[in-house]
Amino acid sequence: MTKKIFFSLSLFILLISTTAFAQITPQVSVAFVNTAELLEVFPEKGQATQQLLTLSENYKKELELMQNEYNKKYSDYITYQSSLTENIKLRRMQELTELENRMQQFMELAQEDMENQEKALLEPLKQKISEAIRTVGIERNYTVIYDLANPGIAFVSPAAVDANPYVMQKLGVR
Repeated sequence: MTKKIFFSLSLFILLISTTAFAQITPQVSVAFVNTAELLEVFPEKGQATQQLLTLSENYKKELELMQNEYNKKYSDYITYQSSLTENIKLRRMQELTELENRMQQFMELAQEDMENQEKALLEPLKQKISEAIRTVGIERNYTVIYDLANPGIAFVSPAAVDANPYVMQKLGVR
């Protein structure tokens, strides 16, 4: 009988201390998302991808035209090289070099434009995802939401504790 009372009393104390500890310790709730996966479900993503493919094809066609012009001039230079005077040879070599430089500049500008267009088309979608993650985090009372697509944290609760002051104090810095 005393064992039963002792066991009941021990269980009662354990429950009370667990309940008190649970009330003192804030609940930490962790979730994850995959923003790359979320981005793929937007219908606008398909439209953006199609626009980028069209732009890429246009740049590719223009580059092919430049390459054809270069190839023709190079072929003509090689074919008639022996019959050309030194001044004309130098002028044709200079033209070929200028065409190479123009093609290189064109490729760099095309790449830059593609990156800017991609950013302009996808940034609003990424912003919507970010806002939705924040809203879900607050509504569902998550402390942290990790993003599997990008190493990092997609959301931190406004109620989360900033430990920087404590760490700085421990480090002895201000």
